[in-house]
Amino acid sequence: MRMSDQQGEDMQDQALVPTTHFGYQEVPETEKEHLVKGVFSNVAGKYDLMNDLMSLGVHRLWKRFTVDLARPRPGQRVLDLAGGTGDLAAAIYPRIKPNGSIVVSDINPEMLAVGENRLADKGIIAGVEFVEANAEELPFPDREFDLVTLAFGIRNMTHPERALKEIHRVLKTGGRALILEFSHPRWPGLQSIYDMYSFKLLPRIGELVAKDRDSYQYLVESIRRFPDQETFKMMMEEAGLERVEVFNLSGGIVALHRGFRMD
Repeated sequence: MRMSDQQGEDMQDQALVPTTHFGYQEVPETEKEHLVKGVFSNVAGKYDLMNDLMSLGVHRLWKRFTVDLARPRPGQRVLDLAGGTGDLAAAIYPRIKPNGSIVVSDINPEMLAVGENRLADKGIIAGVEFVEANAEELPFPDREFDLVTLAFGIRNMTHPERALKEIHRVLKTGGRALILEFSHPRWPGLQSIYDMYSFKLLPRIGELVAKDRDSYQYLVESIRRFPDQETFKMMMEEAGLERVEVFNLSGGIVALHRGFRMD
């Protein structure tokens, strides 16, 4: 049977469509943002509870280390990207008072709403702004911020390299970026234990607690697809950040990358 000209053209068009990964699936680049939004819309209400359950509460220590290393100071202007439910913003806020300010930015309105309510409940209102935005195309002027933080969000972006360039663009000279993300275990024997925990237990917890196994299956897969520590360090350097350092936490299950804008 001969393939029709139309079928051939359709197959050729499909081959030309850029794709990216969504967990272990390959999807058109244009669809990933929508799919990721769907995941976090589904889990927004239980996101903090699930983080506590999945990390046994250790995520709070990882974030505390991030804030300590960031060294926010009074009067500084801070951008917390993929700020979600406001954990980092709440920890940074007391250190930038009385005249500092922080922008919490996220692509997902449901996550932003949870974060805004949480911070308001803590009395954190003045000097805080919530902005729905794509980190790959930030709506902020050049050299606007002293500090940019990003925790557990960059692996979900369609083009992480674009987000890194945007982070560099909005930083002031001497400003610093701190990016906390799941990474690749370094301790001998830890990878097999981590794999068993991730693929067997975490989706099951998602199913029981958040009533959403698929979203947590995706989150596990997205972690495995993320570059290792050295590769991501090079990505930050290629985006223009300098003096990039890597801090492995919990045996490399999580890594904190810190870089500076020097120009």
